[in-house]
Amino acid sequence: MISGLIVAVVAYLFGSFPTAIIAGRLLKKIDIREHGSGNAGATNVVRVLGWKAGLVVLLIDMVKGFIPVFWLAPVITGINEHTVYFQILAALAAIAGHIWTIFAGFRGGKGVGTAAGVFLGLAPLALSIALLFFIIVVALTRYVSLGSLLSSAAFIATMLIQKYYFNQDVPAVLLAVGTIIVALIWFAHRSNIARLLSGTESKISFSGKK
Repeated sequence: MISGLIVAVVAYLFGSFPTAIIAGRLLKKIDIREHGSGNAGATNVVRVLGWKAGLVVLLIDMVKGFIPVFWLAPVITGINEHTVYFQILAALAAIAGHIWTIFAGFRGGKGVGTAAGVFLGLAPLALSIALLFFIIVVALTRYVSLGSLLSSAAFIATMLIQKYYFNQDVPAVLLAVGTIIVALIWFAHRSNIARLLSGTESKISFSGKK
């Protein structure tokens, strides 16, 4: 019980590191949430600060998900048959920290980058397919939010196909947690969904110019 609480708190604090907000302060002395889409995530960093800054933010956000799951949770609880459950707890806490960061008034990003870091080791094939899906959707539509939404759905679909069509060993708990995390991502994108439906969602410029 105590170990689980420690894992959850540490992972949440780790996920709460406000990467995009710090990038805005350091590079342009601005609050990134007051510019572009208003989101404190890598996509808005690309839009406001450029693709190089956005790439760095994305990589750090992925690390925020990877380290709590694959290093902190095992170190805190020890390696045993229950470790995977603590890793899943760490995953949920880290993503929640990214979305509702305690260091910036509980206004963070959408959780996509941190979720990618979480699933880098837990479900590499599903993550790879989701990433490919994301690239294709964004390349064709230039809507990063649409790419995030559809690729997260593709992630769950891939795991379902692996488990029920190819009879691969995909733990039910991983599938359940993946579904919860995707639901969190969709919830965090609710304003984007509204703008997509109304046709007012902003497109990303690959040239970095408006």
